[in-house]
Amino acid sequence: MEKPLYPSKVMRITQGYNEGSHQDSFAIDEAGKDTSISPIYAPFTGIIKKIYQNDANEVWLESVDKVQYPDGTIDYMTILFAHANDVSNLFVGKKIIQNEVFYSEGTKGEANGNHCHIECAQGKFTGSGWFKNNLGNWSINNGKKPEDCLWINDEITILNNYNYNFKKIEVEVLEEEPPKEETPKEPKEEPPAEITTAPQEKDDEKPFEETKPQLIFTCPKTDLYGIYLKKDEQLFLKK
Repeated sequence: MEKPLYPSKVMRITQGYNEGSHQDSFAIDEAGKDTSISPIYAPFTGIIKKIYQNDANEVWLESVDKVQYPDGTIDYMTILFAHANDVSNLFVGKKIIQNEVFYSEGTKGEANGNHCHIECAQGKFTGSGWFKNNLGNWSINNGKKPEDCLWINDEITILNNYNYNFKKIEVEVLEEEPPKEETPKEPKEEPPAEITTAPQEKDDEKPFEETKPQLIFTCPKTDLYGIYLKKDEQLFLKK
């Protein structure tokens, strides 16, 4: 659900409601950042319901759906804008998206200096859109205080709010979830190491160990000799 935004990026209200030419109405004059012509932004997504070019190029914009008012009301909203010098790009039935530039300040009609006349009303567009009040001035039907209808946000610079208490749309900050504590993993039980032993060598597989030859017989002279050996006995000859 949309929250209707104040229609200027710079708030500089030069005339409030129930004073001067705004007696017996909730109209305000918005003059923007300086005396030049500043753009006017759509406060909500709406449909143009009426354009009256015989006076101050008045335009009525009605929300396409119910909106959320700063005072807690949930309802449709209609807003009247006046004094733009040119509205040739607008037509009844045209859909305007929230925050889209669609109107501007100007001096069309009885206006001193560039500004935009703004009037808010609760509910849908009704009848001719306005009525002549007790002072003979035309005012929007079902008029309501602008601070009870329009929100501000961080994109709007306030130079003069005329001591009206506009409610601010706070930026929602998503809190980061604290990191989840990981349950310490139990160390995996390693299988017991296999104890291996060097294979025992059989006696007959032991490498031959050289032993010091033992003198058994010395030949007295050169001749043929016979030797009788038992099983497994070894004979070493030394020259």
